[in-house]
Amino acid sequence: MRVAVIHGPNLNLLGLREPDVYGRETLEEINRRLQARASELGVELTITQSNHEGGVVEAIQACREAADAIIINPAALTHYSLAVRDALAAVGLPAVEVHLSNIHAREPFRRVSVTASVCRGQISGFGSLGYLLALEAAKAILEAA
Repeated sequence: MRVAVIHGPNLNLLGLREPDVYGRETLEEINRRLQARASELGVELTITQSNHEGGVVEAIQACREAADAIIINPAALTHYSLAVRDALAAVGLPAVEVHLSNIHAREPFRRVSVTASVCRGQISGFGSLGYLLALEAAKAILEAA
């Protein structure tokens, strides 16, 4: 069972960037926790982060051959990137969208996700725990298939 985790723009700045909104945990710490939990679950995990829309699209496309499911935090791309949305639709893999903050309780422009409609579900507002919940969800989706 192979799951790809794709982090979008600015997530490399976690721990420094608006800690009151996104927390103090770094992306490296989140990734370590994800890897540890994946190991416990018997899931092979690959992790990518890109600050560029094209890099996120290419990471999604690479999943066609390298993953069975996707966990994605598109970050700001969530709200406007039809390219990311279309890439998720094109690969046809089950995807779980994750957001550290509750995007539905924030500014109006953040409440719209153009990517959610091509994901199996969205986890929002639980901080880094959302990634672990997404991993559990991805595993369950794959086991049920």
